[in-house]
Amino acid sequence: MDGEGRLARSPRSPRPQADLKAAAIGAAVLLRERLGLGRTTARLSLDREPPHPLIAFFERYLPHRFGATATVLILLGSAGFGIVKGGHLEEMTSALSDARNALANSAGFRITAVAINGRKQLTQDEVLAIGGVNGRSSLLFLDAAIVRDKLKTNPWIGEATVQKFYPGQLQIDIVERTAFALWQQDGRLSVISDDGAVLEPYLSRRFISLPLVVGKGAESHAKDFLALLARYPQVHAATKAAVYVGERRWNLRLKDGLDVRLPENEVGNALASLSKLDKEDRLFSRDIVAVDMRLPDRLTVQLSEDAAKAREDLFKARKPKKAGDA
Repeated sequence: MDGEGRLARSPRSPRPQADLKAAAIGAAVLLRERLGLGRTTARLSLDREPPHPLIAFFERYLPHRFGATATVLILLGSAGFGIVKGGHLEEMTSALSDARNALANSAGFRITAVAINGRKQLTQDEVLAIGGVNGRSSLLFLDAAIVRDKLKTNPWIGEATVQKFYPGQLQIDIVERTAFALWQQDGRLSVISDDGAVLEPYLSRRFISLPLVVGKGAESHAKDFLALLARYPQVHAATKAAVYVGERRWNLRLKDGLDVRLPENEVGNALASLSKLDKEDRLFSRDIVAVDMRLPDRLTVQLSEDAAKAREDLFKARKPKKAGDA
């Protein structure tokens, strides 16, 4: 109370105004922080210890956001290493390829027509499977060079050409090898071409009429020898198989079981002599098992057991008796 008996009124407190001012300042600071303004001043107003020299060096000389980029690269590298280590690389590559092909197909680059020219032994489905072309392939992402290389890995295909005609036509031209002979090696029978390439195992009887060659190296030398043999129809018609011996010379196995041992050199002359002997003396019809022509100045004939015994008995019968024999 004052001296006159009235209640003394205290002066108006300034606290509410101070609180309002502090709130306004705080709101302004928050707004500036949100908008990225005045960060330099805020940083400078904070007291902190100086960083380690190594950290300061990286902060000064390395590009901005290098740490975040490095972290992402490390994570990607770890994921890639896990895919390779776990054996999932092929699956991942196939999935990515299917995804991009699906996008291309939806954009109108689906393969809608395929023309394959030159095939005889292979079916259209076999050609496409060999080239890696399937229902998910798109013309946009189909690599013609890769398809051609895949086709040429098949022994039946000697040459291949792959062309793309947008938006959805694929043309494949192939040149197939021709089945030339049957080749027997280590008990296995295969169909070969004239250049010696093994086309496939002998499973189909459609190749039964092909000439038969036997022995190591016979597949690569058969073309020249069979061409030479064909010049002598008398011998060629009687031949069942040509056997390559020691990778240097040939023997003939005739259909009646007769073996003819040809020389290493002058094979044509030996075949001419053999043909003449059969025409004039019916050599192939005689009771013999082998004819040896390896020596240039003579021909040796090996008789069968029955023929040899009959010959021996004949000589015994012709042998003159001694005077004391009764």
